[in-house]
Amino acid sequence: MATVEVTAENFNDTVKEGTVLLDFWAEWCGPCKTFGPTFEAASEEHTDVTFGKVDTEEQGELAQAFQIMSIPTLMVFRDGIRIYEGAGALPPAALEDLIQQAKAIDMDEVRTKIAEAEAEAGNEN
Repeated sequence: MATVEVTAENFNDTVKEGTVLLDFWAEWCGPCKTFGPTFEAASEEHTDVTFGKVDTEEQGELAQAFQIMSIPTLMVFRDGIRIYEGAGALPPAALEDLIQQAKAIDMDEVRTKIAEAEAEAGNEN
């Protein structure tokens, strides 16, 4: 699967199911251009993962909503839950490792931890 363009309009539908990697980038960004082919190659190899690109110039509201301070920034979502965020271009081996880790996460455990944290925060108020 090739990369898909992610916009404010399709963001929620894009990240709600499965494993999704988002590359926040801009045309003028040298490191973004360097990382682009690595991201694209991974998208061809991992057809079970959605790879999306968010142009921070065209999608300023998304970049602002996620407080993107430097690009490229990579985010990983599983079933609508953000499980990773990091700035900087990753080499192919590091991107592959990140993808494997994302696929291996026990999402039931993640949801349980989120529920526990929310319950604890509710008890503090």
